[in-house]
Amino acid sequence: MIEIKDLKKVYSGITVVNVPHLEIKRGESVGLVGNNGAGKTTLFRLMLDLIRPETGEVTLNGENVVAHENWKKYTASYLDEGFLIDYLTPEEYFYFIGGLHQQSRDHVDDFLSGLTEFFNGEILKKGKYIRDLSKGNQCKVGVASCLLQNPELLMLDEPFANIDPSTQFRLKSLLKDLNKNKGVTTLISSHDLNHITDVCERILLMEKGAIIKDIATNSSTLSELEAYFGVEQL
Repeated sequence: MIEIKDLKKVYSGITVVNVPHLEIKRGESVGLVGNNGAGKTTLFRLMLDLIRPETGEVTLNGENVVAHENWKKYTASYLDEGFLIDYLTPEEYFYFIGGLHQQSRDHVDDFLSGLTEFFNGEILKKGKYIRDLSKGNQCKVGVASCLLQNPELLMLDEPFANIDPSTQFRLKSLLKDLNKNKGVTTLISSHDLNHITDVCERILLMEKGAIIKDIATNSSTLSELEAYFGVEQL
């Protein structure tokens, strides 16, 4: 599904991403963890062809993301509120995204009705523009727009960061369903070690641009990560 080879990104003489090789298989749920500045978001942006590397390549289903655009048809991502169109209402934005995927308004409405608990009465029919929503509610809009696209590959950067605890648990349930029951490949970054180890079957630990550990999630993974970051902070 995803293969990275000799990928390197440099800013002002400092290497911020250096990944010689990484493979993620179709249907895997992968978590990316690391301290601020580890290179997680930059790696995501390289994978989505939002920035270009100094060297190396990212291929999705065997196609280089720089040279092809087929991957955009089956990939959905939300990294931050910059992915949204903030002068639209949530409804207008959802209809816009649905239209890009040849979905009718009725189809979009039916899909959104299944996210009632996730929205918790804070998103739809509020008469607010996206720019006037809290960061947490903007995140809900971004995640929902990704789910609306029915992707084969889903990439989310810090989706748990600004949402309330109830929504965090609802999001975890949605992500588990996507991966376990629908076979969606998920790649999620998070500082929340508890949530990420609960949702993802594989954890990549990133520091100073490099992936220094690749861990199959098990009963001891959370304590292993807590011990690592605890030592780092001393």
